[in-house]
Amino acid sequence: MATNCCYILAFFLLFTNLSSFGKGDGKDIGGASYIFGDSLVDAGNNNYLSTLSKANIQPNGIDFKPSGGNPTGRYTNGRTIGDIVGEELGQTHYAVPFLAPNSSGQAILNGINYASGGGGIMNATGRIFVNRLSMDIQIDYFNITRKQIDKMLGASKAKDHIMKKSIFSITIGANDFLNNYLLPVLSIGARISESPDGFIDDLISNLKGQLTRLYQLDARKFILGNVGPIGCIPYQKTINQLNENQCVELPNKLALQYNAKLKDLVAQLNENLPGAIFVHANVYDLVLEVITNYQKYGFTTASRACCGNGGQMAGIIPCGPTSSMCSDRDKHVFWDPYHPSEAANVIIAKELLDGDTTYISPVNLRQLRDL
Repeated sequence: MATNCCYILAFFLLFTNLSSFGKGDGKDIGGASYIFGDSLVDAGNNNYLSTLSKANIQPNGIDFKPSGGNPTGRYTNGRTIGDIVGEELGQTHYAVPFLAPNSSGQAILNGINYASGGGGIMNATGRIFVNRLSMDIQIDYFNITRKQIDKMLGASKAKDHIMKKSIFSITIGANDFLNNYLLPVLSIGARISESPDGFIDDLISNLKGQLTRLYQLDARKFILGNVGPIGCIPYQKTINQLNENQCVELPNKLALQYNAKLKDLVAQLNENLPGAIFVHANVYDLVLEVITNYQKYGFTTASRACCGNGGQMAGIIPCGPTSSMCSDRDKHVFWDPYHPSEAANVIIAKELLDGDTTYISPVNLRQLRDL
């Protein structure tokens, strides 16, 4: 996934369009969305890193209307879950990538995206990609934004904006398994020296510290997604030579172990951090439901990547200019070997926005916004 330098000028010219998808001029600030996480919600931060994990090459973004179908650094064919949620909650601007040149001034009051492809809870996660923003670094960057908001609004109004009008979205953890603990060869030493339980305990401990740090920076409304069924992605199915209706057992087992402890952490934080509300998104069960019953949701496959190469599920080589690409992108649950299509993201986002406690609790995102 090498950088294609010819897109740099195109990206610069697209920023005006990407920063706004509504009629708002940014002066009437409503809610803000501050997004942390990995490639599931990265909106272009990795474009500005010397990294092997990039999505700023065609045909990524082919259905992303604000860019005219040009790649933006989103790891899907259209909008991410973060984009869709922002639109539905009435935000007139997409959360701008922190590393983008237009992530300053009025833009920061609409929200900023700190997510990074390959990033994880642990700082060592994703080292195979050379560079990426870990959760610790993402929070360091939010600290910079936080100070900028103080300067713009004054301390009192800034605090009100962060505490009452801002939602903090965290989508992280999958890479800590796929590109750390389970990584072939590189992780063998770690797996010998640390049990799965020990590694998961370290993840939870680190994440607790990170979320507490955001709370200390005045974050109060949180949405925290658990790790999805990572054993069911086309990459895992392909390299393990599984049938379409099978999933790899170990990654899913580890995700479930982590998710159980994450749910306990959410309850603990809600009890111990006054004034905060941590919303738990059961992404694992939600995505598994879509994969298992894909035809019910209008998909023709939940196993084959729309864009990719390698094996019967196109699940080995990431999406790029030489990839085969399906013509019916809205009929595939997965865009590439790792990431959902925009059509799947829409279904997931709808449940997070308006669903009941089956998948999101104690409140959904529309209710969280209005608290």
